[in-house]
Amino acid sequence: MDRESSSGEIPYRMALAGGWIDQPFVSRLNPAPPGAMVVVSLQPTDAFMERAGMATGTRKVARRLWNGKLPMRNRWELVRELYAAENQGGAEPSGSQDMIGLIYPGVNRLDYDAAHEGGVFPRHIESNQDPEIASWIEKVVHLLPVGPRPAGYHPLGIKNLQPQWIRRLGQTGRDCYEAIIHRNPQALGASMNECMKCWEKLLPGTVRHPTIHQDLVGLLRKYQSSYPGAMYSGCGGGYLYIVSETPISGTWNIRVRTAEEW
Repeated sequence: MDRESSSGEIPYRMALAGGWIDQPFVSRLNPAPPGAMVVVSLQPTDAFMERAGMATGTRKVARRLWNGKLPMRNRWELVRELYAAENQGGAEPSGSQDMIGLIYPGVNRLDYDAAHEGGVFPRHIESNQDPEIASWIEKVVHLLPVGPRPAGYHPLGIKNLQPQWIRRLGQTGRDCYEAIIHRNPQALGASMNECMKCWEKLLPGTVRHPTIHQDLVGLLRKYQSSYPGAMYSGCGGGYLYIVSETPISGTWNIRVRTAEEW
């Protein structure tokens, strides 16, 4: 599995429940905006797989743009600068959650509304850099390597963009953030399970595709039935995030980047 050649100093990011609501083609159909998603900034203690939902593409752009280290400047200005650098001339822009997840420390709820800047950037960011919350996430979220997105894979061939399911997707981000703030593993797992239901309904190519030869749905169901919840790090596989208060064989834990480590 290809990994970045060097972990460097630029953070990674973990996207939890609500992913895809940051894309305007999704958020513009939300009947109850804003819809939310959660991102968590990670210390670069491991070199994560490429094409695995950990924002490695955005991170490479950041490393080139800023010589391998986040500048000590206004975070929101850095988000816009990085968004512009990555998406210049792109037909299918990366969502701004990638950039925010790398730059903003701690756990962040991003509220997207298509009426605000066309849905490209969130209307509001709710942030928490409490070291105790970060420590809790490190203990209860376990990463199982599954595999990178295969060559030729494209998740958007089928779009079932039903507004009621988009509303549910946006709610999973709010539920996820509240579960983290209250350190509730059952609620966290439930938000992740609900998010995966939304992905399967709205964009079935996220888990089933002719280029994907692994049984992503079967693996997901296995861990969801044994633990409070599980979801993939991104479309097409990547890592499986599993919520558990006890260790899980074959997995490892991440280290959350907090404000004190800015």
